Amino acid sequence: MPRASKWKFAAVIAALALVGLIAPFSGSFVLLLLTKALVFAILVMSTDLLLGYTGLPPLGQSAFLAIGAYLAAILATRYGVGLGCDALAVLALGALAGGTLAAVFGLIAIRASGVYFMMITMALGMIVWGVAHRWNSMTSGDNGINLPQRPVCGADFGDPVAYFYLALAAFVLVLGAYSVLVRSPFGRTLLGIRESEPRMRILGYNTWLHKYIVFIISGTGGGLAGVLWIYFNRIVSPEDAVMRTSVDALLMVILGGPGTLVGSAIGAAAVIFLREYVSTLVTWWLYILGAVYILTIYYLPEGLMGIPAMVRNARARRSGGPTAGDTAGKTVT
Repeated sequence: MPRASKWKFAAVIAALALVGLIAPFSGSFVLLLLTKALVFAILVMSTDLLLGYTGLPPLGQSAFLAIGAYLAAILATRYGVGLGCDALAVLALGALAGGTLAAVFGLIAIRASGVYFMMITMALGMIVWGVAHRWNSMTSGDNGINLPQRPVCGADFGDPVAYFYLALAAFVLVLGAYSVLVRSPFGRTLLGIRESEPRMRILGYNTWLHKYIVFIISGTGGGLAGVLWIYFNRIVSPEDAVMRTSVDALLMVILGGPGTLVGSAIGAAAVIFLREYVSTLVTWWLYILGAVYILTIYYLPEGLMGIPAMVRNARARRSGGPTAGDTAGKTVT
């Protein structure tokens, strides 16, 4: 592992450990926001696999969140499954359901790219919303499904602190798995597809298959996030399947920095903080959120994760040394 990567890895571990230590003493409201950010960050990271690493802008991630959430809610309310230690099995089933749905959707969506991919995934997400809205006998329509309680397995996850640690453990697991994926030869191929898919085809890579597989992996993460979401929120309704959820995930990736899994988590935390906390202070919080997005696009095209590079470049200019842009592409011998 390169020295810079070791430092980044150590910084991420230290940050997660610090959050894990401080969160229980930060107050109930802050703990709630942190837990929500961790759960939603899993969905955002799955979005980043498509947008940041493969160059596919999805607008249907809400479908995978909804399928996992509805599966867990139906199993709990109708069959009493998932309210004890069998919740771990439900988490796996939710991930499997998200991956299965992505495998079906992907046969259609992966044939397109760019804005057409975005439109197709948006349409597929609306299909799931329509099913959740109209299939009253299964989903209870607009009323949604209320979870009677959170799981109890050794610890009572109805306790906000216990559930925070469950969400943190799930986040770390997904972050680790996705990090290994994007650093593997498969992940390097995805980056090649993002930069120039025709060139990768000429080199002999089956780009359709690579995009199809990463679409399934992304859906798997979305399904897992859905189960964690229903356990956190204790209610699922068609509102969870609307396009706004997918747009939020996409904007969080852009804010944090596409192609940086940690940036996705930071973007999720930033947006949730602005939405949930700032909205309690001022009524025009939406303008603040919109201004943050605009300023990020104009001045931080690489998202919040691009700030360290900008600082280094500014220091290099003041000292007369080469910037990151000057050294890009040069071979070090």
